[in-house]
Amino acid sequence: MGKRIDYYDDPNAPAPNSLVPSVNVIVTNDAGDLLMIRRSDNGNWAVPGGAVDLGESIPAAAVRETLEETGITCQITGLVGTYSDPRHVILYTSNGEVRQEFSIVLTARAIGGTPTPSDESREVRWVPRHQVADLRMDRSMRMRIDHYLTGTGLPYIG
Repeated sequence: MGKRIDYYDDPNAPAPNSLVPSVNVIVTNDAGDLLMIRRSDNGNWAVPGGAVDLGESIPAAAVRETLEETGITCQITGLVGTYSDPRHVILYTSNGEVRQEFSIVLTARAIGGTPTPSDESREVRWVPRHQVADLRMDRSMRMRIDHYLTGTGLPYIG
């Protein structure tokens, strides 16, 4: 498996060659813990997510990606925000793709399943809110989670 390398406002970053609509999902359980994955491609912690497939809605992609990456079935409950900062690009070393960030972040509640790693997630677990800040993650993922945790109820648009 190739690696994922995130660049932010880096003059040495490669030029983007694609823009892929994607979704991230902040899933909570009844205790308010967040469902977190440790990514296989860079070892960072993140919330589940991935590309929206042709013929698929954003909520359907969110539910599918969460189940594929974590083993958890979820129900979409809301919107954290939109993230499309052109200064954030992501290099996938397996194929040379360099994506400009384009992500919609939704909220969801868990309705079934057991945390189970996949090819994309080497670890999956419920993390109490107060421990999320201790996890190593990319700057853009931390910002998305912070917007959720300190949210005003209005979606972030950026």
